Amino acid sequence: MASPGRLRLFRTTAFRLSAIFLAVFTIFSAFMIGYIVKSTMQLLESQTLQAVDRELDELATQYQFGGILRLAQVIQLRSQQPGASLYLVSDQSGAKIAGNVAFVPQAVIENPDPAPQTVPYRGVEEPGMGERRVALVRVFELPGNYRILVGRDVSERNQLIEITIRALVVTMALMVVLGLASWLFVTRRVLKRIDSIAGTSRRIIAGDLSGRLEVTGTGDEFDRLAESLNTMLDRIERLMEGLKEVSDNIAHDLKTPLTRMRNRVEGALAVAPDAPRYREALQATIEDADQLIRTFNALLMIARAEAGSSGTAFAPVDASRVAADVFELYEPLAEDAGADLTLDAAAAWVEGNRELLGQALSNLVDNALKYADGGAAKARIAISVRREGDQVQLIVADNGPGIAAADTARATERFVRLEKSRSKPGAGLGLSLVAAVARLHHGELLLEDNAPGLRAVVSLPATREPGHAA
Repeated sequence: MASPGRLRLFRTTAFRLSAIFLAVFTIFSAFMIGYIVKSTMQLLESQTLQAVDRELDELATQYQFGGILRLAQVIQLRSQQPGASLYLVSDQSGAKIAGNVAFVPQAVIENPDPAPQTVPYRGVEEPGMGERRVALVRVFELPGNYRILVGRDVSERNQLIEITIRALVVTMALMVVLGLASWLFVTRRVLKRIDSIAGTSRRIIAGDLSGRLEVTGTGDEFDRLAESLNTMLDRIERLMEGLKEVSDNIAHDLKTPLTRMRNRVEGALAVAPDAPRYREALQATIEDADQLIRTFNALLMIARAEAGSSGTAFAPVDASRVAADVFELYEPLAEDAGADLTLDAAAAWVEGNRELLGQALSNLVDNALKYADGGAAKARIAISVRREGDQVQLIVADNGPGIAAADTARATERFVRLEKSRSKPGAGLGLSLVAAVARLHHGELLLEDNAPGLRAVVSLPATREPGHAA
């Protein structure tokens, strides 16, 4: 009884493909070798018959000029030449008159047939009981009831055919053996890689997201597949870690305002009814609720941006106009905060969503207003738009404390707030939203050192202005 492992080998695609290829190549090889053998036989037989017919014509001419004696002399001379054909002249009774053939079947002589015949024969120089050979002959009846046989030995041709057939059999057997060996090697190798993939998949299904597919370094299709899947697994692992971190941050950052709201309402109800106190508690509660709504709206916007759907179709947008609108919106706030807000924007067009780009730029300016602090000098915030090659850059630079190089990657994660005291308002979603909007527009967010301060650059692919040729 076959083992499960062997049965599994026979059920594999590699076995089926190998069997199909082996059958196809075997049939093709047999056809080719058979065709070559048949064509060779036909060519040799044609050449032999042409030589026999030519000699028959010559001998018939000799007979016409000199009769049977002349014919016998010519045949005797030709029989003594090296590589001579086979000749036999006999009378009506079958008695030999001339030639180098000692024996052919009597029926061949008694019933002359001009059609080619393959007959056994024995030469005059061979022993009486020597091995009979095979010849391709023609037999004609001459005037005077004489019979003439002319032919060529084809024993070597038959040996060639036998050797070719044996070679065909050996080749076919070797092909089958090599095909089976190749199938076994390929199948075992493929099954080993597939078992490795299946094992890693089971580990991942069990919850171990650190599992990765084996890459042998051969650069074959399995390595390319493993590298692609490993990249996908890296992405999934990062997303799962981000989801866990977001869940933890939501539980931490949203629990505080909710607890504060509950305590405020509970405190207001714990004392004697007081309309002004109730009003103050409700106003503070509304402010906290608005902050929670803004947080969830930001999370929803980030999710939509990262999913590649902003809910609005893209169109050519003049980034300088977006920057001008944001500048106009924040200029009064900057004056109230005692900050110096400037704008330097040249016309530059991008393919995108105006509202999302405005929201992203507003987040950068809002962050700059929160953290820009020139120390003894006045806080300065600069909004600029410029085109660099095939990229349009929306830049917000300030002279605040900036972001340490080690924290640059973390700064765009959700709910990450680099301010240890967390005294500034916000939920740590501003830069996350900007980064998501940049990715949605096939761009990127770069956080650079402004020395001092932070220089936030949203780099987007440029497009041509509507109505103008490229």
